[in-house]
Amino acid sequence: MNSVNKTLYIPLYGKSYVSKKGLFLDDKKAEEIWVSEGFALKGKSKSKWLAYYMGVRSAVFDEWLKLQMAAAPDAVVIHIGCGMDSRVIRVGTENHKWYDVDFSEVIEERKRYYAETDNYKMIAGDARACAWLTAIEEKKSAIVVMEGVSMYLTVDEMRNLADSLCAHFQSLMLLVDCYTSFAAKMSKRRNPINDVGVTEVYGIDEPQVYQSERIAFVKEHTMIPRNT
Repeated sequence: MNSVNKTLYIPLYGKSYVSKKGLFLDDKKAEEIWVSEGFALKGKSKSKWLAYYMGVRSAVFDEWLKLQMAAAPDAVVIHIGCGMDSRVIRVGTENHKWYDVDFSEVIEERKRYYAETDNYKMIAGDARACAWLTAIEEKKSAIVVMEGVSMYLTVDEMRNLADSLCAHFQSLMLLVDCYTSFAAKMSKRRNPINDVGVTEVYGIDEPQVYQSERIAFVKEHTMIPRNT
């Protein structure tokens, strides 16, 4: 895997860690995969505080997704940059069609632990090049989550992705976490992703920079789970 793809092991470790402690997430799949893979993290990547953050962030995304799925029973769910995450198990499809999307080498690895069903499919694709959308037949509405992904995309790449999603679907709901510009600069010194070889990340100071004629910023979402 390249350096960006290797970052998937950082949240995997975090979710495994908090799940074992009974905090924030019940994620037995993360525990299973972490033990099986035995990937050697080093330095800041194994910080317990980072693990707590990963657990909290995922819990927030899970909560938001459950609410949107309940409000839009006919929408498809798309998890861009899924890595080895077991969100589809934690949240459940509840008759929604669910697509997990990531680089081909990640999806190949993922298929060792996850099996496709009628409602769940895995798609190999680069978020920066939206040809993978052709694999999704549904075009009415979509709920899209991008957790820990936007910092690897430039503003133009994020806009292109958002516009491509809007062009494919009649309606779209998107939750994405972002670095600030300051955080992106500081990441060159203190970010645990450096421990797996990532040196270039991007940040924004106003979410509105992702807006276009097709998609609008609605609000910032709390990073505190309701059930803490």
